[in-house]
Amino acid sequence: MPTIHVINRAGEPSDFEAETGVSVMENLRDNDYEVEAICGGSCSCATCHVYVDPAWLEKLPAQEADERELVSDEPTYQPNSRLSCQIEMTEDLDGLTLTIAPEA
Repeated sequence: MPTIHVINRAGEPSDFEAETGVSVMENLRDNDYEVEAICGGSCSCATCHVYVDPAWLEKLPAQEADERELVSDEPTYQPNSRLSCQIEMTEDLDGLTLTIAPEA
């Protein structure tokens, strides 16, 4: 199983083994990482906002226009912002490193 390295909102780092074939958001939510995911992964709420380590950005699927528009409207937006619901976890993402964005 691939591993995700996470820094939570308190700034505490940890790792967990992720399930493939589901989104990064589902992995975070199911492992109690303070990701509300109110819309359930339909890219309409941005409550699964994360900052992806810049070394991983090129390895992720390209951002679709609706994700880019939604996340860039967040007051906590950064150039490495992504919605974790739009990233499917795969073996290729073993070692993915991200930070849970602060609540807006």
